[in-house]
Amino acid sequence: MVRSKILAFLLFVPALFFSCASAPQGGAVPPEASSASPPAPASAPVVEASPVIQEPVFDPVTVSEEVFNSTKIDVQRFIEDLNQIIRGRNYDAWRAAISDEYFDKISSPEFLAAISEQPAMKTRNIVLKNPQDYFNNVVVPSRANDRVDDIEFVGQHRVKAYTVTPNGSRLRLYDLETTENTWIIIN
Repeated sequence: MVRSKILAFLLFVPALFFSCASAPQGGAVPPEASSASPPAPASAPVVEASPVIQEPVFDPVTVSEEVFNSTKIDVQRFIEDLNQIIRGRNYDAWRAAISDEYFDKISSPEFLAAISEQPAMKTRNIVLKNPQDYFNNVVVPSRANDRVDDIEFVGQHRVKAYTVTPNGSRLRLYDLETTENTWIIIN
């Protein structure tokens, strides 16, 4: 009994395999399967998946005191320069100091509408229409005198800049990234 079941199974599997590979009923071969279709070009490029290279997880504890202190000084200088740009209402220089991704975010109609709905904007009847409106009505009044008291490394080339209030609270000013010794605002 068991032998007959095994034999039936062994006969069934190859029959199933060959039935899948046979031509459709009616004997016709689909045009794409006929030998008349041209072969694929021999020089067709082969696309290979590039290996995913994972950077090691960044541990802020690995930042030496010397690197921390020199980075903090660099960030403080950057913010001092940025303050002068903002006080001078130099929109183009401010725009150059922010990443394209961040600029796209603040340029979005959704972002501008959300900021326009904040009480400070509503009470002054300000509706932001573009990033220059955001710069003139939000950045200039609120960011012209920022002071960096502390930084926090969040990546090899990324830091968060903080100011410390008189009551000891740390307020995040900016998320910054450095590339080729130039700091840029990313958020």
